Amino acid sequence: MLRSMQDLEDYTIAATDGDIGEVKDFYFDNEVWVVRYFIVETGAWLASRKVLITPSSIQRPDWAQHRLHVAITKEQVKNSPDIDTDKPVSRQHEMQYLGYYGYPNYWGGVSVGNAGIYPGGFGLPGGPVQEERARQDSAKAQRALHEDDDPHLRSCKAIIGYHIKATDGEVGHVESLLIDEETWAIQYLVVNTSNWWLGHKVLIAPEWIDEIRWLDKSVSVDLESASIKASPPYESSQQLNRERESSLYNHYGRTGYWLIETVIAQEK
Repeated sequence: MLRSMQDLEDYTIAATDGDIGEVKDFYFDNEVWVVRYFIVETGAWLASRKVLITPSSIQRPDWAQHRLHVAITKEQVKNSPDIDTDKPVSRQHEMQYLGYYGYPNYWGGVSVGNAGIYPGGFGLPGGPVQEERARQDSAKAQRALHEDDDPHLRSCKAIIGYHIKATDGEVGHVESLLIDEETWAIQYLVVNTSNWWLGHKVLIAPEWIDEIRWLDKSVSVDLESASIKASPPYESSQQLNRERESSLYNHYGRTGYWLIETVIAQEK
C-alpha cells in the first residue's frame, strides 16, 4: 500500500522500552528514490534532539494507531552519534551511525534498486560466499567514503513545491510523495497542475525524471505537457490499486515497474 509523505508525518517511533519521538521528515536517496532515514524529534526526554532512525529497524508497524515499533532501545538512541539533521549528512556520519547500530552499508556495490530497504531486512551474512561479499562491500564502502562525501540524501519536505518541467514547459509543482509502506520506496511524486491549467493532481514516477535542479528547485521530466495534462487524475481519497497504476503507465506508453520486478525475480 502507498502512503503519502504527509500521512506519515508525526507517526510515533516506539522503541522496545518506550516512545522515542515523532517523525518530522525523511531523508531519501535521490539516486534510487528510497527513504533511508526518518528524522525523529525526540521530545522532552532527550531535550527535543533530532535523531535518525532507519526503516530497517522497524519490527511492527501499527498503521491504525500511527505507530512504528522499532527493534532498538531508548538508551541506544540516547547514546547514538549526534547528527545535525539541519545540515547535509556526510558519508562519514552515515558510517558512524550504521556502525553504531551494527547495520551494514547500503552503498559501495550493494544494490537495492527501486525495491528499497525492507523493514527488518538487515540480517547478518552467513556462509563463506556471503562473508566474502560482505568483505568486498566493506572495502568498496571505505573507498566510497573518500571518493564521495555526498550520499545523495535529500529531505522529502525540501522537495515539496519544486516546479515540474515537461519537455515543452512548466506544468505544476510537487505537492506530495507516495511511499510504499513495505519497501519505503518513493513510488510517485504527486503533482498539482492547478496553477497552470486550473487542472487536477497527477502522478509522476521517479523513473520518468531526467534531472533535478536543486538550486532552481525544479524537476525535469521526460514527458510532454499535453500528455501530463491528459493523464489519469489522482484522487487521494481513492486507493491507488494496480488497475489505476496500469492505466497511468499505459497512458505514457511505459512498462510498469511491477512487471520489471517480476522479470528480475524470474531471472534470479
